[in-house]
Amino acid sequence: MPRIPDRQRIAQDIRDKISSGEYGPGSKLPSLREMSAQYGVSAEPVRSALLILQAEGLIEGHQGKGVYVAGDHSAVD
Repeated sequence: MPRIPDRQRIAQDIRDKISSGEYGPGSKLPSLREMSAQYGVSAEPVRSALLILQAEGLIEGHQGKGVYVAGDHSAVD
């Protein structure tokens, strides 16, 4: 059975947390550094996973503010 790339594993875990409600609409995700430590990887696979989720419309990055779950934008404004 082939090994799942870190970026896909991380993206799926964040997807699961969004769908379970652990990360609700408008919630800020942990920092890149925190997620790197949490998943035991460098920043690059985390960054790649976030780009995948952003392309899917699940999250939104806001320069200098962080990454948020798409949906409720009141927490970002």
